[in-house]
Formats: sequence, C-alpha cells, structure tokens
Amino acid sequence: MGISVSCTSKETTLIDKEDSLVSPVEDGMTENGSVADVSQFPYVEFTGRDSVTCPTCQGTGRIPRGQENQLVALIPYSDQRLRPRRTKLYVSASVVLCLLLSSLAVFFLFPRSIDVSNVGVKSVYVSYDLDQHIVYLNITNTLNITNNNYYSVEVANITAQVQFARTVIGNSRISNVITINPLNMKQIDYMVPTVIGDELNYMYEYCTLETIKVHNIVVMTHVTITATYFGHSEQISEEMYQYVDCGGNTTAIRGNTRPIGNPAE
Repeated sequence: MGISVSCTSKETTLIDKEDSLVSPVEDGMTENGSVADVSQFPYVEFTGRDSVTCPTCQGTGRIPRGQENQLVALIPYSDQRLRPRRTKLYVSASVVLCLLLSSLAVFFLFPRSIDVSNVGVKSVYVSYDLDQHIVYLNITNTLNITNNNYYSVEVANITAQVQFARTVIGNSRISNVITINPLNMKQIDYMVPTVIGDELNYMYEYCTLETIKVHNIVVMTHVTITATYFGHSEQISEEMYQYVDCGGNTTAIRGNTRPIGNPAE
C-alpha cells in the first residue's frame, strides 16, 4: 500500500508540473478560442560563445553561428514591414519620372530641319585666254546654314555645280566644312571655278566687249550640303539663278537671285 501511495504522489507532482506549463497558454485563450497577443509572453534567450545576434529581432535574440544562411526568419502577417505605406507613392513617382525623362529625351533628340538659304554671289574673279577665247570665272557664293536642333550638327561637305545655257561649266566640292552649335546659324563661303569655252566660246566676245560696262550673264547654281549628327547623314539641296558679271572682277554681294522655276527675264 505504501508503494502505491508513493506512485500516486509522483504522478500528482508530474500532473502539477504539466498544468503549470500549460496554464500560461490556456490563460491566453479567449472565450472564442483565439490566441491572445504574442507580446504578452516574455522573451527568453539562451546565449553562448557559439552564437550571433539574430538579424530579425533587432539584437534581442541569438542564432547558432554558421547557420545564418540556413535559417528562415518568420514575422507576423500584420508586421508593418510587409505593408510599406509608401510603396504606391514610390512606384507612381518612378513611373512619372521615367515618363518625364523619356519625354525630355524625345523632345531634345528629335531631329529637326537644317535650313539653307543663299545670300548671293560674294565675289567673281575673271580671267581670259586670248588665244582660245575662253573665259575663266571663279565664283564665290555665300550660304546661311541654320541648325534648329538641340545638338551640334557637322557640315561634312558641300558640293556645287554651275550651269550656263544648260551646260555644266564648273563643279566644286569642299569637305570637313564646319560644326554648327545647337540653335545656331553659320555663314559659309564656297568657291566654284568655271570655264566658259568650247561651244560657248562666243561668250568671249560678249564678256570682252568694251562698249558694254556691265556684262551680266545668268548662271544656275545647284548646291548640296551634307550634314551629319549621331552617325546619321542628311542632304539639303538648293538651286538658284544668279547674275554674274563676266566683264571684270567684282567683290560686292549681288542679291539678284531667282529661285528655280522663275528664270530671269
């Protein structure tokens, strides 16, 4: 009988210990069976030399050293770190910023026109071949080239052709001309050496006729400008009729130019 009483007392002691372990959880249960707030329970940690600070509990816990890449931290669903308050704001701001930068890039990098206008004949140098009745004209023209872009444009070359009476009397080509800054205009001079001879040698008599003070002839000038930017080439052409005095050297700019299709009367 004494043995049975002793066993009963041990079982009673174990039951009391189990009740003491279970009682905090049971006390945390509500009438509806839901678990109370976890913050009611105190945090207990066991630290030692073979442990490091837990990165998910702000230095209040420890995990075994060497298992930092093996363990997974669990946080409550209601944790504010899972619900950043400004996520939508950051995303919206990023989208607006990207659209703004894209619009600015398109606005500034969109190719615009390069305008070319003829100022006129700047100078004419005249010489003659008395034996073969040939007239040599070195005609210098002036162009205004306007860059309407927001980036620099390089004028790679200028080619010009001069015709008289539907006959080509001169050609010229100039390379590596100039670089035009954004929204700027440059004035460029180019010279075309021309020869009036062969079937046109009758013009020698007209150009050397002393009874006439001004020996104007009408020549048609076709000029092509090649501009490059961002590895892209663009050609702009201009044609005009011009008065040239073949009877002597001139240096004044002549503004008497007519567009193609309206020849001089």
